[in-house]
Amino acid sequence: MAIFLNKDSKVIVQGMTGATGMKHTKLMLADGTNIVGGVNPRKAGTSVDVDGTEIPVFGTVAEAIEKTGANVSVLFVPPAFAKAAVVEAIDAEIPLAVVITEGIAVHDSAAFYAYAVEKGNKTRIIGPNCPGLITPGQSNAGIIPGDITKPGRIGLVSKSGTLTYQMMYELRDIGFSSAVGIGGDPVIGTTHIDALAAFEADPDTDLIVMIGEIGGDAEERAADFIKANVTKPVVGYVAGFTAPEGKTMGHAGAIVSGSSGTAAAKKEALEAAGVKVGKTPTETAKLAREILGG
Repeated sequence: MAIFLNKDSKVIVQGMTGATGMKHTKLMLADGTNIVGGVNPRKAGTSVDVDGTEIPVFGTVAEAIEKTGANVSVLFVPPAFAKAAVVEAIDAEIPLAVVITEGIAVHDSAAFYAYAVEKGNKTRIIGPNCPGLITPGQSNAGIIPGDITKPGRIGLVSKSGTLTYQMMYELRDIGFSSAVGIGGDPVIGTTHIDALAAFEADPDTDLIVMIGEIGGDAEERAADFIKANVTKPVVGYVAGFTAPEGKTMGHAGAIVSGSSGTAAAKKEALEAAGVKVGKTPTETAKLAREILGG
């Protein structure tokens, strides 16, 4: 089992023929991802040889779905064109759109998220500004390195891409059912809560690791959800314990206001919900090991 992505997922890449899209298409293929097509209106009808695999390029997401049965799109589209690309994916009703692009205007992200809701939430959006998601040994949709972990029984949801990789590496001997990088922008599609609910329902996930950051109240809301709905053990880490108070950090979402949004406030909320919270990623991994008896 896995959440959102598995060996049967048929993946297309919007922006596949660009340098970044091509680089990560190669890496995703190497991880066993079933990539069935790319989308580029200017190169429709052609195909691209990616390390010996011929991948057709379609003019639209709708055509790609019709010809291949694709059910996941990974987007490597420049910020200025990302909104149109996500809207196209939503109109085509692709079940999962993974928006890797960094630097999308918050107004654009809010617009395409609202559009997905208006269209009946038929398309789950992950991101933007995220590393994507991986189900080790089955499929990799995004830019998470595929060789730093193995299949296992830990579910990981993280706001931070770099900390996603570090946690996967720290717990590589135990392994992961799925790891989801949700992105750190102020407006994102899939939230901590969505991933927590999916991991709670996944019979092959025994423990959940949740990584948050200072700013906003997503972690406090996740704590409330855990208290009410999650029976599996949850271990947490909040990036930003050493951040100067009141300072805006790298991610656009990491804006602290008052005591709400600080690492200490988030840690307190999570611990009140029964979550063990580490002060460092390594300490967090240690807590996970203790719970799993490893």
